[in-house]
Amino acid sequence: MDLGFIGLGVMGEPMAGHLVAAGHDVVVFNRSHAKVQALESRGAVGGTSPAHVGEKADVVITMLPDSPEVDEVLFGTEGVVTTLRPGSLVIDCSTISPDAAVAIGARLADRDIAFVDAPVSGGDAGAKAGTLAVMMGGDDESVRRAGEVLTAVAASLVHVGPVGAGQLVKAANQMLVAGNIALVAEAVTLLQRTGVDVEAALAVLGGGLAASKVLEMKAPKMLARDFAPGFRVDLHHKDLKIALAAAEQARIAVPLTGVITQLVQALRSAGDGGLDHSALIRALERLSGAAVEGTRSSTPHSVSEGGQPCRQH
Repeated sequence: MDLGFIGLGVMGEPMAGHLVAAGHDVVVFNRSHAKVQALESRGAVGGTSPAHVGEKADVVITMLPDSPEVDEVLFGTEGVVTTLRPGSLVIDCSTISPDAAVAIGARLADRDIAFVDAPVSGGDAGAKAGTLAVMMGGDDESVRRAGEVLTAVAASLVHVGPVGAGQLVKAANQMLVAGNIALVAEAVTLLQRTGVDVEAALAVLGGGLAASKVLEMKAPKMLARDFAPGFRVDLHHKDLKIALAAAEQARIAVPLTGVITQLVQALRSAGDGGLDHSALIRALERLSGAAVEGTRSSTPHSVSEGGQPCRQH
């Protein structure tokens, strides 16, 4: 299949690599050309613009920080739709608002281009292993076509409803992940401050009902003070704001998500927005009057939302 892939960040680069390895002809584009060159060495074709990608592909996948970037790549002066043929398919694996996904789908439908919003979960580890969970919104035929492509990057592909539904499920995913990280951070802080054998405690917690992927993957990073970004605080803040807006629109209360969003904002205000979201423990330590220890991250400063290649959780 002739595929296009735009957005070669922490998640996008390994995803595109899996598509190349699966035997597809893949044209890739990214603002940082080094990522393009790395995939060219594995058999991909480097695109010179989004329009070039649209010209060469029947299916275009985008993996970008937020809806403004998706809009620009698709509908800008050199956007994908300037060259993409009617009957083609766009799959957006970014995390954007449900309303933005619906609007994008409508604009593409006016050009007889199918659309599936297909945000992913599993982090950089899942992207590298090809074991992502993909939540797909769209009509049955478009989702079937998308599934044929995304099977190369996913362990779980689920059709969750019409266009926009994928983003609603992803918002719920980000609420759960952030809440779990916050509780793991609180538990780790308690264990560290009370003289318990922390590693032994985490081992037994991981064997009971408290076990979770977040506990397994993020607690060791907290203990090692290793906050090199797999998924940046800034991007999780953006996702939580999407979740809060969706809850507002649905007229439901999400008080825990509100509190956690404020904790994440505190991290950003302290200059930690560029760190991995496991750095949430630093916000809790500050609240507890603890000295915040150093970090092994090479990106200690906050970044503007949308200012970095996409890193989805």
